[in-house]
Amino acid sequence: MKTVIQIVLWIVCIGLGYLIYQSVTGPIEFNKVKQERFAQVIAKLKDIRNAQEAYKTVNKRYAKDFNSLVKFIDTADYTITQQRDSSYMEFNETYQIDMLTEVKIIDTLGTVSVKDSLFKSDNRYKNLADIPFAQNGEKITMTAGVVEKSGYKAPVFEAKVDKSIILYDQPKTLLDKEKAEIGVDEVNGPAITVGSMEEVSTSGNWPPVYDKKGEQ
Repeated sequence: MKTVIQIVLWIVCIGLGYLIYQSVTGPIEFNKVKQERFAQVIAKLKDIRNAQEAYKTVNKRYAKDFNSLVKFIDTADYTITQQRDSSYMEFNETYQIDMLTEVKIIDTLGTVSVKDSLFKSDNRYKNLADIPFAQNGEKITMTAGVVEKSGYKAPVFEAKVDKSIILYDQPKTLLDKEKAEIGVDEVNGPAITVGSMEEVSTSGNWPPVYDKKGEQ
């Protein structure tokens, strides 16, 4: 009987030790996985933002779906312009004298491919909708439209990825905590987003540390 009790106590001690170990190392491992995966998803959202801004420059609105956006990247060109100041003398009817008139002249220098400008020889734009680490092939959600602010209608777009898709294999307690995060050093809320359907903004909801990683 004494031997059985000792074995049970050893099992309990080992179990408690494992739980303590997990409570310490679990969040550390979770953060490592989170940061690696978030960085790749944010890089994808930045590509979408750059492509959408190019689309708006040419079309005066944002693309509503990825097919339109990818086709635009494949086929569209930027017009390269140069603005310069100029002036000339012109007779003024009011003062009855020649007066200097200043103007701005915009010269068209040529065109450049949107694809070459944004992605060069990289074809990653063809998979803009794909979510890195998605277990079941889930796609990035993207919408576009207009929002009225102070009587002015402005084009807007939003692209987002739910955190649960990226961290599908992580402990539920840590995932739930992550989805509720609010703070200047965190990706706030249950999803990683860029743009907004309520505000005229193309910002992302991630902290500056992810922008610094992309610059390295």
